[in-house]
Amino acid sequence: MALKRYKATTNPRRQRVMIDRSSFAKDSAAPKKLFAPAKKVTGRNNQGRITVRHRGGGQKRLYRVIDFNRNKFDIVGKVHSLEFDPNRTAAIALIVYPDGDKRFILAPAGLEVGMTVVSSKKEVVLDPGNATLLKNIPSGFNVHNVEMYPGRGAKLGRSAGNSIQVQGQVGKYVQVKMPSGETRLLHGDCLASVGSVSNEDHLHEVIGSAGTNRRLGKRPSVRGVAMHAQQHPHGGGEGKTGTGGPAKDIFGHRIGIRTRNNKRTDKFILKRRTK
Repeated sequence: MALKRYKATTNPRRQRVMIDRSSFAKDSAAPKKLFAPAKKVTGRNNQGRITVRHRGGGQKRLYRVIDFNRNKFDIVGKVHSLEFDPNRTAAIALIVYPDGDKRFILAPAGLEVGMTVVSSKKEVVLDPGNATLLKNIPSGFNVHNVEMYPGRGAKLGRSAGNSIQVQGQVGKYVQVKMPSGETRLLHGDCLASVGSVSNEDHLHEVIGSAGTNRRLGKRPSVRGVAMHAQQHPHGGGEGKTGTGGPAKDIFGHRIGIRTRNNKRTDKFILKRRTK
């Protein structure tokens, strides 16, 4: 997708670089069942305690119900429109099926209005947006919207510009390379969509102002070294000081230490993600 720059009418606009959304549909033709109220979590757990800081506020949004299962098999659907989704970085596509059913899917790069997509457990034409089992996809192809366990819906490769590379079959498993650089095994019966996720220029967006971040639901963060010693392990000292040791969070835990502890699935990871 193309990038859009603004005239420097204000200082924030001088910096701002955003995705050009002129190709998106102005009004959605999707039925009401594909929209749901999105409850704001604001970083709190089920006890009301803040577990993820610096979240809250922001504009109200409706959640778009995305078909992550792609379980309408062997029925060809037509792309009715490409739409903006405020809840994710990628664009979404409204698919209309011959029986009148309408569903949202993640729009892959190269998908355009009027094209057709299909999902099948058999081999399909490897065009962007088509979905099939991982074991049916040859080595070297990029996929997205990939299931981690067969039948549970896609969990991997869903954000803007992401793609997962298929590297070959190992028994009933398929070796894939993740966007992080990790190489792992996934079951061959997991569904995957062909192509990479749209909006690959998302990385080049420049927000440009604090107000835009607030509308996105991001609250300000204060550096630990700017706090009192009682408030943060990095705080205190006369004048400007460093952290005085390894970086820590506000609770005193080391930052950057791997916390993954799932020995049950370690055997599926062939190579850890690259730093």
